[in-house]
Amino acid sequence: MDITHDLTSVIAKSFGLFYLLTLSIGIAAYAFWPSLGKRFERAANSILDDEDGPCR
Repeated sequence: MDITHDLTSVIAKSFGLFYLLTLSIGIAAYAFWPSLGKRFERAANSILDDEDGPCR
């Protein structure tokens, strides 16, 4: 079997597509996982808990 530029290009494009789709689904699942909601809420509100005010 002769490996040509066209063959390697198709393999690389297909692998990249499936890699990015898998990565996107994994990130979305992590972001919307129910048990992590409290951690994200705490991180979102942590800047509001600062009683010292802005740095001078």
